[in-house]
Amino acid sequence: MTKKKDLSREDVKVWEEYTKNPTDVYDKERGLKVSKRSKRFKFDLHGFSLEEANIKVKELIFSCITNNYREILFITGKGIHSTNDQNIYSSKDLGKLKFSVPEFIKSNQELTRLIISIEEADIKDGGEGAILIKLKNL
Repeated sequence: MTKKKDLSREDVKVWEEYTKNPTDVYDKERGLKVSKRSKRFKFDLHGFSLEEANIKVKELIFSCITNNYREILFITGKGIHSTNDQNIYSSKDLGKLKFSVPEFIKSNQELTRLIISIEEADIKDGGEGAILIKLKNL
């Protein structure tokens, strides 16, 4: 393997100037209408405890409403690695984020007034391991 040459100061300066204003790069987003409401916010809840997930979900719902998102996609996982089956004092289903997060939202009146629907995500978005929440336009 050959070692790359160190860039000269002149090359570095030229590159920095170019990246500030690249004139020959096509901007595919130029001319597109920018909606006031962004389409979707995505957040992965893997590794969160039930309590931590509920706090984060509530925080993100309020944040997404404030920032004009239409939907939130929560990646929860399917719960196949959950150890809740071993605990006789916890529910096999509600001990898993994919079941407990929707129940938490439905049981919180402050959150339910902000939400149109809660549903399982499409296969391309995570299927059984993800929850799609559609937010009201306030």
